[in-house]
Amino acid sequence: MLLAPSFASLGVLDAAATAARLPWSDLADEIAALLQDHTVVVPQRAVLPLARAGSLFVMPATDQSVAMTKLITFTPGNAGTGRPSIQGDVVVFDIATGERRLVLDGPTVTARRTAAVSLLAARHLAQVPHGPMLIVGAGVQGLAHAEAFIHGLDVREVWIASRSNASAEALAAKVRDLGAQARVVADADAAVAHCPLIATCTTASAVVLSAPPRPDAFVAAVGAFTPTMAELAPALCQHVARHGRIVVDTSDALHEAGDLLQAGLDVAALPTLGDVVRGLHAAATTQHSGPVLFKSCGWGGWDLAAARLALRCASQAPASVAPLPTPSA
Repeated sequence: MLLAPSFASLGVLDAAATAARLPWSDLADEIAALLQDHTVVVPQRAVLPLARAGSLFVMPATDQSVAMTKLITFTPGNAGTGRPSIQGDVVVFDIATGERRLVLDGPTVTARRTAAVSLLAARHLAQVPHGPMLIVGAGVQGLAHAEAFIHGLDVREVWIASRSNASAEALAAKVRDLGAQARVVADADAAVAHCPLIATCTTASAVVLSAPPRPDAFVAAVGAFTPTMAELAPALCQHVARHGRIVVDTSDALHEAGDLLQAGLDVAALPTLGDVVRGLHAAATTQHSGPVLFKSCGWGGWDLAAARLALRCASQAPASVAPLPTPSA
């Protein structure tokens, strides 16, 4: 016997439809709202090791009306093969009825919410929010950060450093399509002195940035999310700790922020983005000298914010949405 749902399922969204539901500034606003919502519950994510250094991530979260779980795989061995390193889905449920409301494309949610978190942090902490901006890493996160900062902070000039010149040139072309200037640089460290905004967006298999940032710099480090991963040299992190401020995305960074842990820093003592947004720490104001390092490791709450916005957002591409199957008994 087929059971009719009490409301129409919103469907399965592909990458393009998922992106359309998550505009940059709106997503940053939703993340800020979530950080002030006391009904949000986010357990620590489960990370299961897979063969060939891969991982399976299970990331649930709820608020008073929405429940969601992100289920994704991270496969670093896919680099250079044409297959994405992150694959999976975000499944969204209605708490009152238990019905599945939406399935979002997992890699798209991951890319957009990560860059939107960096955008939100830059809104509060960047002393020179219009750039120029240096992006280290020309993959999915490099593009997402370029889009987020161009649309969200009106950055007009982007410098790009990547191990692959072809990837860097491809990202530069996309940046120009967004209406900003772009230049490809061979040495990321040499570019640091010219760029008050920096985002490191690599797979973090090795340090990609060593030069100490300028005193007015905002650095978002997003590529390393385990204790053994690091994009930033320990000396760089120690320099910012001495001369500026370090903010982490959540308290989970205590176990995951490889850049900071390998630098021997006391991660537990650092303010979180939630502290900044709620005005609970001096880092909430940009009226301080010295560089700012924002260390982002990822959190299921960011995915919950994306799920909440996607449910509310009216714009969608109907041709890209497949109906969810009707449940049966």
